[in-house]
Amino acid sequence: MFRQSDTLTDSRAAVARTWAWPGARLAWLALLTVALLVPLVSSEYWLKGILIPALIYSLATLGLNVVTGYAGLISLGQAAFMAVGAFMGVISYGRYGVPLLGSVLVAGLAAALVGAVVGVPSLRIRGLYLLVATLAAQFIVTWSIQRVPWFGAASFGTVNTPPVRIGSWVIASAAEQYYLTLAIVAALTVFGRNLVHSRVGRAWIAIRERDVAAASLGISMFRYKLLAFMISSFYAGVAGALVVFAWVGAANIQEYSLDLSIQILGMVIIGGMGSIAGSFLGAGFVTLMPILINVSLRAGYRLIGNTLVSSMVLANVEHVVFGALILFFLIVEPRGLARLVEVSATRLSGRKSTA
Repeated sequence: MFRQSDTLTDSRAAVARTWAWPGARLAWLALLTVALLVPLVSSEYWLKGILIPALIYSLATLGLNVVTGYAGLISLGQAAFMAVGAFMGVISYGRYGVPLLGSVLVAGLAAALVGAVVGVPSLRIRGLYLLVATLAAQFIVTWSIQRVPWFGAASFGTVNTPPVRIGSWVIASAAEQYYLTLAIVAALTVFGRNLVHSRVGRAWIAIRERDVAAASLGISMFRYKLLAFMISSFYAGVAGALVVFAWVGAANIQEYSLDLSIQILGMVIIGGMGSIAGSFLGAGFVTLMPILINVSLRAGYRLIGNTLVSSMVLANVEHVVFGALILFFLIVEPRGLARLVEVSATRLSGRKSTA
């Protein structure tokens, strides 16, 4: 038998693990410094093709981590919430003249409202049934955006974005788009970090660990589960707006398919569930993975030639590797890359102290 106080103790310990390894705050500061200097040495390809999408996916992954990693609920609708944010952002900005930052906020709030509706079933169902409910939301949102005339997407599912500006500042270059994305992602990361270290975050983890005990302690299942879905959807909505304003330049419903929801869930698993740093590690790793695979395949081609590797295998090797990584981390290290970094940092600190 466990005591009720064990639930709160476990939740506090789980929250603390995000910043438990030595030098974590210093590492975050160093990373932010590097991020600010990156545009000075990076080409437009790296900014538009790697860094901006990595930041956007990190934000969407962080949002899903709130639901899956911290609250212990499962969702396959993150791409749908991104779609809501993308279309509401571009419509409010281009059609109604809402300022850029206001349009980003509208995108997040609209996605949060949809997330609240999707999160209502979590009060009664969980596991596979909740997964199916969020999966249904993915298809309902996609269908609605394509069929409801107000969105203006029609069957092609695309709405173009006017020139992006904040006041008189026109955001046109890759570096400017990168800094816009970095500023919003950094602000929401700090907010998310403070949130999961607050009473709300401890309540989520208590629900994840022992929901019956959490309810007996007076933790409201309705309030905190719904809040988890709303915060997660808000982050996804902002990420969708950033896709429109800082990356692609248009809202296209084809980009927010079920494959993207699965990919973001994979980022959570690979990076580490219940970890803010893991959200960035997972998103960054998966974003860089196609480049790593391409380089490896080119090297392999030179060694073994075309006769031993079929074109079908080469075309799907990225999906194979992605699936294998998910299985590896689920079986071998459920806390993902964040745990590996934590262990490596601890060992390195131990070696320095004994030297």
